[in-house]
Formats: sequence, C-alpha cells, structure tokens
Amino acid sequence: MKINIREAKKEDCTRILELVRELAEYERAPKEVTVTLKEFEDAGFGDKPVWKGFVAEVNGKIEGFALYYIRFSTWKGSRLYLEDFYVTEPMRAKGIGKLLFETVIAEAKEKGFNGMSWQVLDWNEPAINFYNKYQSALEAGWLNAGLSKEQLEQFVVPKHNPVQIKK
Repeated sequence: MKINIREAKKEDCTRILELVRELAEYERAPKEVTVTLKEFEDAGFGDKPVWKGFVAEVNGKIEGFALYYIRFSTWKGSRLYLEDFYVTEPMRAKGIGKLLFETVIAEAKEKGFNGMSWQVLDWNEPAINFYNKYQSALEAGWLNAGLSKEQLEQFVVPKHNPVQIKK
C-alpha cells in the first residue's frame, strides 16, 4: 500500500466533495451538505481562496482529506481551524489519519499559528480517542450557533440601523 499525503489541487475537489458527503452520512446529517462543486472549487482555488487542504492518496486514489482555514481569535490570535478531517472507512486504522493529522499540525507549526482547533461530535468515540492520543483539549460548555443562507436572505435590516453597508 503506497500512501501519499499532498496539498489538495482544484482537480481533487470532486473527490473531496464525495468524501465530505460520506462524512456527513457518518455524522448523521447528509442533507446538510448544500455546497455546489463550483462554490467549493472557487472557495479553495478562486480569486480569493478561503480554505486549504491536504489529501491522502492510497495507490493513487484519494481516500482521505483534511481541510482547514485560518480563524482569528481575539483571545488567542491567528489559529488554524481544521474544518473537516476524514478517512474512508476501509482505510481507517492503517496510519493514514495519523499522517494527515500530523501534516496539518506541521502546517500550523510552520506557519507560526498560535494554535489549532476543531470540533468533534460528543458521540464520536473513535475520533475522540484519536485526538486524545495527541493530548488534545476537549472543551465543554460551548454551543454551536449560526444562521443559514435562507435566514440571512430573510433578515430585514431595521430602518433605524445606522450601519450602511457599501457594495
């Protein structure tokens, strides 16, 4: 088995998106993946890329990926945020995840970030056990919050709002 970890390229996006959908199935949220291939490609390889990633190839086929972006914490400064990290089920427990994860750690270290963060579902014991091998801090007490695209579109800016957003 030949494993190759490398930076993701635009032509990898179709396969990465397939794996994103597999991950969503595993996380019991398959209908939550609404990003289009074009949107995904543009966000990673367009004029203003917002994500970067690594892929794990096994015998020439992408079997895993790690996708990250930079976030800024007013408390901690610039940090690498690992958005998604996934290895296909048949390829787990073969060291591929370790290689991918350690590549991301090396990237964070090389770029001088003040840390690295990610989320893990509280029921995902295999992932929690994996992260515990790295002595990761699992934080309790934080809830995820957000607004969907539809909610943003439905929002009406109050007339009394002094903020004028210029396009």
